[in-house]
Amino acid sequence: MTTAVLTQPQRKTRLDTLAVSLLIACCAFWGFQQILIKFAGREMAPLWQASMRMWGATALLWLWCRWRGVALFEHDGSLRGGLLVGTLFAAEFVFIYLGLQYTNASRLTVFLYTSPFWVALLVPRFVRAEALRRTQWIGLCLAFVAVAAAFGEALLRPGTPDQWIGDAMGLAAGLFWGLTTVAIRTTRIATVSAEKCLFYQLGVTAVAAPLLSLALGETWSLDYSALAWGAVFLQTAVGAFASYLAWMWMLRHYPATQLSTFTFLTPLFALVFGVLLLGEPLTLQLVLALAGVALGIVLVSRR
Repeated sequence: MTTAVLTQPQRKTRLDTLAVSLLIACCAFWGFQQILIKFAGREMAPLWQASMRMWGATALLWLWCRWRGVALFEHDGSLRGGLLVGTLFAAEFVFIYLGLQYTNASRLTVFLYTSPFWVALLVPRFVRAEALRRTQWIGLCLAFVAVAAAFGEALLRPGTPDQWIGDAMGLAAGLFWGLTTVAIRTTRIATVSAEKCLFYQLGVTAVAAPLLSLALGETWSLDYSALAWGAVFLQTAVGAFASYLAWMWMLRHYPATQLSTFTFLTPLFALVFGVLLLGEPLTLQLVLALAGVALGIVLVSRR
């Protein structure tokens, strides 16, 4: 990887109010999105659902770029980095969906959120200014432990003999998520627009997901309930298009190590929405986990 981020003098050294507000909004929706996936998953095969989501988001992004006059196909030397980022992004989703065939969502979530550690370890090798200090590492570990504690019961619950396969795939998904962030931060992709960066990721996944869906023998159909279609629409328009575009923009302007720590809020938001929308119990464990993640974020984001 080559360091292209040095050409961006507008990059900020810490998160400001705008970044924090966008991050909280994105993490809240990503947590809610897990419930949407569950709703749609009652009727749709997982990778077929992902395929429709990526197709729709790619189309919306293309229309957005046409309206805003953002060039997507100009020769700017980003093709190699773009294909790398897109492949890593697609691999993350493949391992998530395949991993769910072997383990439950709670266990996979904990392993998936090892991603910020990969970012914290690898990004400073290319961008020394983003190296975490001791206090920030403590905050990062505290946030992860809080998430693990929130899902502690599911982690300790006995599973199937093949559960370790799903756990390993969850770890792989976390690794690929982290590598995607590292590649965005340290290749030529760092110099292109947020729209083009996202276009590479959505485009590659829009090609890979349906091929894998066919390979796994999933059933394709368009005959679903209004609730299922509504869930897919929100995943597409707000999740894969708007929130991911905001995330790509933030990666261009703020420290990736600090941004990644905020994503620990996502699984906890999913639990909160489970309490509010699905009638699941509000436990002291969840409250303490939210407090632990909040404290961890403060330690990582402080001056």
